[in-house]
Amino acid sequence: MDINQARTFLEVASCGSFIMAAERMHVTQTAVSARIRTLEQQLGRQLFVRNKAGARLTSAGERFMRHAATMVQVWERARHQVALPPGRDDAVSIGCELSLWQPLLGDWLIRMSRDCPEIALRAEVDSPARLLDAVHDGSLDLAVLYNPPQRPGLASELLAEEKLVMVTTRADGQMHADTYVYVDWGPSFAANHQATYPELSSPPVSISLGPLALVYLLEVGGASYFRIGSAQPYLDAGLLYRVRNAPEFSHSAYAVYAAQRDNPTLDRARACLREVAEKSK
Repeated sequence: MDINQARTFLEVASCGSFIMAAERMHVTQTAVSARIRTLEQQLGRQLFVRNKAGARLTSAGERFMRHAATMVQVWERARHQVALPPGRDDAVSIGCELSLWQPLLGDWLIRMSRDCPEIALRAEVDSPARLLDAVHDGSLDLAVLYNPPQRPGLASELLAEEKLVMVTTRADGQMHADTYVYVDWGPSFAANHQATYPELSSPPVSISLGPLALVYLLEVGGASYFRIGSAQPYLDAGLLYRVRNAPEFSHSAYAVYAAQRDNPTLDRARACLREVAEKSK
């Protein structure tokens, strides 16, 4: 079996569409269909039910999910092992969201380099969707994400519980819609925010990066949601104030990894990540 067939199967299963899978894999829809057709012929079972709405797994396809994920992960693991640099016995790769690299990822890299010098390290910063895809197909061992969605074959481990709180530059603790700044804290926050503040669905300013929004707010003024850990020093200094009666939203960090993998190196990496997250509280 071609490893690309397993990758294509997982991609179609993930997005529920041959067309979307082709776009995400940067191949033609014909190539995706041919790979799945060949795979079904080799297995002697239909893996997807195709209809106008897309493609859904058959019972045989659901049973094949775990095996396909394992095959891709074993292949990626083998590829990384062959490419180990001199003096290293194993390797581990980790990815995280942009707003999590400092201090969590930086501290993890320093700690792993010091405590596990025999392990080669690879770190990436990318979007949550791309990081989940990379863990799913085995090209990343581990990803650190805020409130990740559930995916078949992936496990999520809570690292740090954090909250998003609304703060303002006004000493009276009031929020005004005409000076509100919307910060993109991900799909979960967007859904909660829309349900709680439908009147703020078209804010005057929207910013996708928390640190940039904080710089803007401190200089221009207004109100917005921020992680309590990043806002607390400014609250203590009297530069920001909690908005009265504003609800808090969960924004916890999780480690995401393949659920079926038995990997002592990954276990060490996760243990180090837990220790770093605990220390940063």
